[in-house]
Amino acid sequence: MLKNDRWIKEMAEKGMIVPFYNEQIRKGVISYGVSSYGYDMRIADEFKIFTNVNNAIIDPKDFKANNFNDFKGDICVIPPNSFVLGRSVEYFRIPREVLAICLGKSTYARCGIIINITPLEPEWEGHVTIEISNTAPLPAKIYSNEGIAQLLFIEASEVCEISYADKAGKYQAQKGITPARM
Repeated sequence: MLKNDRWIKEMAEKGMIVPFYNEQIRKGVISYGVSSYGYDMRIADEFKIFTNVNNAIIDPKDFKANNFNDFKGDICVIPPNSFVLGRSVEYFRIPREVLAICLGKSTYARCGIIINITPLEPEWEGHVTIEISNTAPLPAKIYSNEGIAQLLFIEASEVCEISYADKAGKYQAQKGITPARM
C-alpha cells in the first residue's frame, strides 16, 4: 500500500511522519525510511535502561523512575536478558482512517533483540516509545538514529467511530520516552 505515489504524497502532505524520508536509506546503516509496504522508523539517542539496583518490582500501576538509568549516546548496550525504553526520532500523526502496526526489524531480531509489537491507533500522535528486549545471554548494541522497527499502515474502508484522540488517550502527543501511565 505504501510504495505508490498516492500514499507517499499523502504522508508528506499530512505531516504523518516528521522527519519523513520518501526512500529507504540503507548504506552503512540499519535501514530507515519508506519501505515496500511500510515505513522504517529510527530510534533516537535517548534511552532508559532498566536496572535492579534497588531490588524493585516493576509495577505498571505504580511506575517508579528509579527502575531505570537514563542514558544518551550513539550506541546503547542492553544488558543480557534485560530491556530498555527508547523513542522514535520521528513524530507521527496517524489519520482517522488509518491504523499502524509496529514490528521489529529482522536485523535486530537475528541478534536476540525483540521490539514490542504495538498499534498506533487512528488519530494518535507523538513520538513512539519503543520497548526493546535483549533475549540473548550476551550484551547487545542498539544504534541511535538508525532503523529500529517497521510500521505497517492499514487503511480502513471507512473512518473509525471513536479514535484515540476522541478517547483522550493517556499517551496522546507524547514527546520523549514515556513510561507506563495509569
